Amino acid sequence: QVQLVESGGGLVQAGGSLRLSCAASGSIFSIKLMGWYRQAPGKQRELVAVITSGSTDYADSVKGRFTISRDNAKNTVYLQMNSLKPEDTAVYYCHSKISRTFFENPDDYWGQGTQVTVSS
Repeated sequence: QVQLVESGGGLVQAGGSLRLSCAASGSIFSIKLMGWYRQAPGKQRELVAVITSGSTDYADSVKGRFTISRDNAKNTVYLQMNSLKPEDTAVYYCHSKISRTFFENPDDYWGQGTQVTVSS
């Protein structure tokens, strides 16, 4: 009953910018965290950025270039990506830990992924 839907991916030249969005919908009591992962061909999925109610964290490879933010009223997380490099090319996945009721522990939810391609 909970869905995460990403948008904003596409093709961009090196040095350009993209802004990804991920909206959570359905039966939601609370969101513990929201974040972004990415997976390039032949590589393992890696954490890019994560945000909780009081903190953010980033992979070393994107620090200073990417910014994660959150709109609690809209249950939406954003990833602003600047100074993009070809090595940023990957499928980007939204992830969230969500509790559906007051009584249950949070579960993990994943979006379907959105392709980001950075050309040189």
